[in-house]
Amino acid sequence: MDRKTFIKKTVGALLITLPAYSVLSCSSSSDDSNNTGGGTANCLQNGARASSISGNHGHSLTVSKADVAAGAEKTYSITGSSGHSHSVTVSVANFNTLKSNQQVSVTSTSGDSHTHSVTISCA
Repeated sequence: MDRKTFIKKTVGALLITLPAYSVLSCSSSSDDSNNTGGGTANCLQNGARASSISGNHGHSLTVSKADVAAGAEKTYSITGSSGHSHSVTVSVANFNTLKSNQQVSVTSTSGDSHTHSVTISCA
């Protein structure tokens, strides 16, 4: 194979694989485990975090145990390592559910023309 043919085939392969990789990575979801050290998850002792974010591409959320204990409505940024921002609001009712060590689901604000469904679970 000569140099010209090699370059054409390499560029062709990149033109096919890079867009496919981009689409797949942007459409995958984060299904991180919500239990970090064995034992029982407990929001009042350990706080909470996003156990899944639909269509995730770098967003993250951590809720401190102090926020769970206070139980007051609060808005969090879930920007994480993504190139755009979203926020989620955790209501008083959501905090009461977390205090019972049950997960809650909230929807993010729109950013970059989309939203995310965020499931928050005890750590």
